[in-house]
Amino acid sequence: MEIRTITSWSQIIGRQKSVAIGLPPGYSARSAPYSVTYLLHGFGGNRQTWLRCANLVAAVRMARTIVVMPESGRYWFINDFCGRRYEDYLLFEVVKGVDQHFNTAACRDGRAIVGFSMGGAAAFYQTFRHSDVFSVACSNSGAFDAPRREGDPYRSLRSSASLAIPSTRDHERVWGPVGSAVRRTYDPGGILSLANPGLPLSLYFDVGLSDFPRVIEMNRNMRDRLSARHIKHEYAERPGGHDLAFVDNGLLGVFSFAHEHLRPG
Repeated sequence: MEIRTITSWSQIIGRQKSVAIGLPPGYSARSAPYSVTYLLHGFGGNRQTWLRCANLVAAVRMARTIVVMPESGRYWFINDFCGRRYEDYLLFEVVKGVDQHFNTAACRDGRAIVGFSMGGAAAFYQTFRHSDVFSVACSNSGAFDAPRREGDPYRSLRSSASLAIPSTRDHERVWGPVGSAVRRTYDPGGILSLANPGLPLSLYFDVGLSDFPRVIEMNRNMRDRLSARHIKHEYAERPGGHDLAFVDNGLLGVFSFAHEHLRPG
């Protein structure tokens, strides 16, 4: 897999931003268009995070897809309480830029969005809010109930966790105080009401059996919300914790799901 890094000025974010692009073996600008899979990292990650997954190269080869790895660090891929517009950046600069510079199937049926933890929840948020842009969404250990968080439920876990966990300050500078307009916009219950029957979605998500109890509960809640609204989805609970090893172990399955449901041609 060839990795290219594109760095350019973001008018939306207001500074230079870099995106890592992974091209499948044999990529050609003259072949049939490629599907594109957007990979959103977890809290504190960056454009290099997904490259640490040993199965990524095999997954890209199998799915014949371009992978796009933007970064938002400790900020979610949403338009947040402090005015950072990472959702707009993703849609209007990253997606459009990739379609301009690479041989892509520039349509919803050619795009999947996948994420871990923070990124997993954001992948679902963006797909429900922009089903004209993405047709497939996959999540590993999605933090779906983040808009409903109050206080610091992870305080006792922070020192022993292998990944960064947002403090109350970290959380509220993105989501605002309880009851904020941002929290209402991305509320996991209300956001499902945006599903457009005319633009069917393919959804897959999973969580580790050894993940934090709160995260397991979030994923089961999402499963139940989708079922109550009769929104088709695939859900799994499998061995693993809240880490990249869990993501990597399921990567081939996630890419197989996306490849099966995308229609780039």
